[in-house]
Amino acid sequence: MDGVSLQVCRGETLALVGESGCGKTTLGKGLVDLVPQTGGEVRLAGRLMVSADRTARLHRCRTLQMVFQDPYAAMNPRWLIADILAEGMSALRPEWSQAERRERIRELLQRVGLPDNVLTRYPHEFSGGQRQRICIARALAVEPQLLICDEPTSALDVSVQARILDLLRECQAASGLGYLFITHDLAVVAELADRVAVMQQGRIVETGPTRQILLEPRHPYTRRLIEASPC
Repeated sequence: MDGVSLQVCRGETLALVGESGCGKTTLGKGLVDLVPQTGGEVRLAGRLMVSADRTARLHRCRTLQMVFQDPYAAMNPRWLIADILAEGMSALRPEWSQAERRERIRELLQRVGLPDNVLTRYPHEFSGGQRQRICIARALAVEPQLLICDEPTSALDVSVQARILDLLRECQAASGLGYLFITHDLAVVAELADRVAVMQQGRIVETGPTRQILLEPRHPYTRRLIEASPC
């Protein structure tokens, strides 16, 4: 990353687009502290998220959550779904009682459209779309303010993609979540995003409202991306 500066407002979806290898996922992982941050700042509602400070790091983990591209690889295959959903709450919401966590899990399953009996099953027993719903529920469990979605629909077929996008919209409307939506699919961008940031070789080369970026791109790289898109 070099000179990257982004802002996501509450209830807004900012799409981050660019070719494979340009740094989109690295940026997302850097925000949630999964790769070392060698410079720059991450701020949430004006508060500096400092990795070295334990209190700030816990706050960062609670408020910034990530949904990954491969939902199966993102879950421990040896854990029951109940344990997967409870893990984050145990670590990041210790003030919640056992009863509160159980109720939170029940509400999350309802929100993502899964029955209670999934809790006693393992990740391999579900389809790709169901796994991604579980991963979204896990990310929402600790009540984050910003969700970083790293191509969460690219491994799914078209009909399942549509259901996951509908789910993300419903969750955003219900809780005012902000989304940083990392994708290479401009059709998804057109459907979901409020604004778009275009990344090339670790730099942001253009940002703007979705309609303006897709219909009147200013940067040559953005125009090439749109011309290469099948949509």
